[in-house]
Amino acid sequence: MADKVHPAPEGGWESLKVDELKVELEARGLPKSGTKAELIERLLDDDAGQAVSDAAPAAEKEGAPEDAEQITSVETPEPDSEEAQEAGEDAAGAADADEEAAEKQPKQRRRRGSAETSTGTQKRQRAARPEGDLVVRARARYVRSAPRKARLVMDHIRGKRVEHAQSILEHGPRAISTDILKLLNSAIANAESAYELGADELKIHRAYVDEGPTIKRFRPRALGRATPILKRTSHMTIELTTEGNGR
Repeated sequence: MADKVHPAPEGGWESLKVDELKVELEARGLPKSGTKAELIERLLDDDAGQAVSDAAPAAEKEGAPEDAEQITSVETPEPDSEEAQEAGEDAAGAADADEEAAEKQPKQRRRRGSAETSTGTQKRQRAARPEGDLVVRARARYVRSAPRKARLVMDHIRGKRVEHAQSILEHGPRAISTDILKLLNSAIANAESAYELGADELKIHRAYVDEGPTIKRFRPRALGRATPILKRTSHMTIELTTEGNGR
């Protein structure tokens, strides 16, 4: 934009030539393309904008003292007035209501949290050990083995101490020995969990096998015949007792 902006001449912008109008527009930093009417309209709009911008600061200066007077003229209630007391009472009542609501929420959360932690960390109550000898039982059902084969192994551990029976089953040649060893370890775990008994305090009191359901299958044979296949299952039970009740 140029350093100096010329005001409108006495005869108006219409009295100037197109070249003079372009020079004035260039001095004001406005585009100088178009017809003479467009150039004149552009200058008039710029003059109107300058007049508005010049009038705004004067209006602000004139309105400033009035605003200051209005701000200083606002009256504040005295601390001892009735309005101040009523406002203080309302604020105190609102604060008390907020405090009561805040107190109720933590209590509810604390109750929920305490219930959750108590159920999660609560230990299982152990049964009181009876005065006399006790019996702990473990049972395995639907074991995929014939009862006859399982009874051959059960006969070797019946009446033995638990540690001795475990060593027999670990080195037994029959496949059913693994299932019987798992059942024996389960019975030991039951005794330890319920009565805090160790393996050295226990003896195998009873060990028996019941026959379970038989699964029937068929195999094709010669001349269009079919031969049945019987896949037998077993229900095995082991009962442990203390030293005084063993056989």
